[in-house]
Amino acid sequence: MDNKINISEALTSVTEHWSQRVLGEANGQLYKVAKGLGATNWHKHDDQDELFILYQGQLNIELRDKTIELKPQDMFIVPKGAEHRAVAPVEAEFVIVGMNITSTKEGGKPN
Repeated sequence: MDNKINISEALTSVTEHWSQRVLGEANGQLYKVAKGLGATNWHKHDDQDELFILYQGQLNIELRDKTIELKPQDMFIVPKGAEHRAVAPVEAEFVIVGMNITSTKEGGKPN
């Protein structure tokens, strides 16, 4: 990859909440941008951690025993196997890093 990526510009192409756009891949990790509003379904990733970096807005990562409130410039890593859901009380724009960040019928992206 020899082209730089502007995160703000990449986020303009994300038109559906909780959908992701791959920016690139490095060392087996996918780097994605996404937007959220409302809540995802409860889910977990048994084989990988999931890293969130909040770019704009507010994003809460709910775990079964606590809630992590993210503000712009904050980062949080959901440990592998931890049941969680992302909640955005206002529109959030964020970067996600992980091996296979997906939204499946078992959890993740709401119906």
